[in-house]
Amino acid sequence: MLDLLSVPQQRRESIERLAQELRAGRSVAISTHINADGDGCGSETALSRLLGQMGIRSRIVNPTPWPEMYRFLLGDDVRDASDLGAKALKESDVLVVLDISDVKRLGVLADAVRALKIPKLVIDHHLPSDEPPSTLMLADTTACATGELIYDFATCLGLEVTPDIARALYVALLTDTGGFRFSNTTARCLSIAGQLIASGVEPEEMYGRLYASMPVGRLHLLRDALATLEVDPEYGISWISVAAGAAEQYGLKSEDLEGIAEHPRSIGGTRLALFFRDLGHDKVKVSFRSTGDVDVNKFAKLFGGGGHARAAGALIDGNIESVRRKVVAAAREFLRAEDKEGVA
Repeated sequence: MLDLLSVPQQRRESIERLAQELRAGRSVAISTHINADGDGCGSETALSRLLGQMGIRSRIVNPTPWPEMYRFLLGDDVRDASDLGAKALKESDVLVVLDISDVKRLGVLADAVRALKIPKLVIDHHLPSDEPPSTLMLADTTACATGELIYDFATCLGLEVTPDIARALYVALLTDTGGFRFSNTTARCLSIAGQLIASGVEPEEMYGRLYASMPVGRLHLLRDALATLEVDPEYGISWISVAAGAAEQYGLKSEDLEGIAEHPRSIGGTRLALFFRDLGHDKVKVSFRSTGDVDVNKFAKLFGGGGHARAAGALIDGNIESVRRKVVAAAREFLRAEDKEGVA
């Protein structure tokens, strides 16, 4: 019988290489992408506690503030020094970057990370980019989340998955698989989730914290977004938009908008879903979601973005009307080309 919890050999070798740089007594900075999500936050707090078991001091240094909805993952044993910015990076012996394949996703910290002379390590499950934060990495796109790789890190090094670490890793897996609904929900992913529950995770508590405690403003914003819904049934494209200032109007933060892109994707016949968020100042954030064999990471790269095959994003210059026209037109052309390639 296949042992789903055994760590693949290539991952094990990568973890051993990373461990050589993580020696007791060292000071480690841990970072992730702008607007950290559940996988980023869960992986960071879990890794910080695991490093503590190894006698390694660590602190989190993110390019944007810690999301309120994931604040319960922090504790007295995990220090968030994001307010110190690049200064905290310079005071560290090692940097570990999580859930990022592209250094540009470190936002205001990107240039500081490029300039660092200390060892830089990466643990990530995204598709490769042109400029990774480091070449010393544990990277595997078959992992359901970066949290899966952190679990393997603990397993290979014989570290204890305490209840707090289990909760953090469960959040990572749960959120990055869309509540164990997306195509990255593998048998191994669910096996690890089972082990985390055995280690003290309460699934109903996690559901309540993540999915049943949203601010009422999110529903008002969702109502407004759904009113903009447009569908192109010929190509299987659906899209919604949020106007500049809408989040602020309803007292929302960026993390409160997570999951809204799933609504146009849920429409029958949709192959490519788009969520346009006007950030103001001629900047539009576009989230791409897909079904079937449509690779939105490939599509997002046309606009300088990237991510996963089924979920990606990009930040595009221009007003929302012009960006929307450009992206929808490009989506039609992209799908047309993909269909022709599939027929050939």
